[in-house]
Amino acid sequence: MASIEELRDARIKKIELLKEAGMNPYPSSVPHDYSVKEVKNSFNKLVPLSEKKNISIVGRVIIVRGQGSILFVVLQDGDERLQAVLKKDSLDEKLFNLFVDTIDNGDFISVTGSLFVTQRGEQSILIKDWKMATKALLPLPDKWHGLQDVEEIYRKRYLDILMDKEVYNRFILRSKIIKFIREFFDNKNFLEVETPILQNEAGGAMAKVFNTHLNDYDMDMALRIALELEHKMLMTGGYERVYEIGKNFRNEGSDPTHLQEFTMLEWYAAYQTLETNMKWTEELIKSIAKDLMKKTIYKVYDNDGNSVEVNLDVDWPRVTFGELLKKDAGIDIETITLEKTRKEALKWGVKDEEVKKLGKGNLLDKIYKKSSRAKIINPIFVTNFPGDLKPLAQQNENGTAKVCQLIIAGAEITNQYAELVDPVKQRELLVSQSKAKEEGDEEAMEVNERFLIAMEHGMPPMTGFGMGIDRLVAIFTEQKNLRDVIFFPIMHPKE
Repeated sequence: MASIEELRDARIKKIELLKEAGMNPYPSSVPHDYSVKEVKNSFNKLVPLSEKKNISIVGRVIIVRGQGSILFVVLQDGDERLQAVLKKDSLDEKLFNLFVDTIDNGDFISVTGSLFVTQRGEQSILIKDWKMATKALLPLPDKWHGLQDVEEIYRKRYLDILMDKEVYNRFILRSKIIKFIREFFDNKNFLEVETPILQNEAGGAMAKVFNTHLNDYDMDMALRIALELEHKMLMTGGYERVYEIGKNFRNEGSDPTHLQEFTMLEWYAAYQTLETNMKWTEELIKSIAKDLMKKTIYKVYDNDGNSVEVNLDVDWPRVTFGELLKKDAGIDIETITLEKTRKEALKWGVKDEEVKKLGKGNLLDKIYKKSSRAKIINPIFVTNFPGDLKPLAQQNENGTAKVCQLIIAGAEITNQYAELVDPVKQRELLVSQSKAKEEGDEEAMEVNERFLIAMEHGMPPMTGFGMGIDRLVAIFTEQKNLRDVIFFPIMHPKE
């Protein structure tokens, strides 16, 4: 069996044959009247037209079979395929022989001819002329098995899309979901905005950051971890409702449900409550399920690849963080001390090095994730998380924050806040966070003066929302791994 290098060398020699025959292997344009999809959708109408005047289509050569005076070629254009028939008596002999001598699977070609139906009922085009559109130097994967190595699938997504129609359609569906989300918020009079990815200080969430350096200003910067702070500053400027779909970056571990680079949706609405926020969230997700996906029951996977059946068309109850911890871990979050929290965290398997440096809120959150969250299957809004865990939200008198998370199949789908707009209280909370960071909590926030100054100019009362688009798409497409709904996920370099 020939090596990849030998196959590539053979194809390079075929380029020389094309040039000697006066055919450009990489032309800037080729004859192209219809897409394969258009031909198939209007085949009966186009047959008589093509008999009067030949038509041209372009496609990638997927299969060539036959020998002697007749060849059958399968052309692929997008996710559609059409058979092209090459007969020696219907084509100039030199062109026929050039085709035989130079065409390989993976090549893009333009074929010109008339449409007909074979005796076996196969819609086809009889080639009367052809042009090379692009000569491929490397072969496609085996047509029956496609790419088998998972890492190769992620590294060469273009081949995965080409060889697997389900994958091709999955990413079209991702695009449709994002379009649906945009239309949902546009119809509620939100303004779509864009905010910076490069930031002086990464804020708006508790996460480890990617640090970088801006050479022109000789200034350290970071990739954003959330969209929140800039959105709230825009609300100071008078916009009543804003949203953004954009990339965030968190320099943390990855698993099937977490990635370091991911797409977020965040929105903020002035004069609306957290209850309205939850109502809109339920409306959005149920609408995607019913109106776009046309079903409400989904198979959803956890980090270990185990699946559960989730029904989105049910009531979405509310339960507090404290109620769950009391029921599942026997912890009263209002009375437990930091020292006692550390001991409980160790019992629940939190690593010793984390227990020593994390604050009380983060430790309680880790216990909650181990004791309660994994048990939740159908959608539930979990409310009132520890206040020091949510320093950008309104605070309750009992030490919790006016927030909620939508949990589906043990995974956090959204973060939703009654947003804090009191600049004095906000400064106190961020100063407390900054001290926690100095003491070793890498995920704690820092004091952001730019944000606080904007708040001191006056922010309207508002509610806000954040949701990972990748995780939502994984639910709707029933994928085990977020990498399967992202075109090019981050991978280790191939040795």
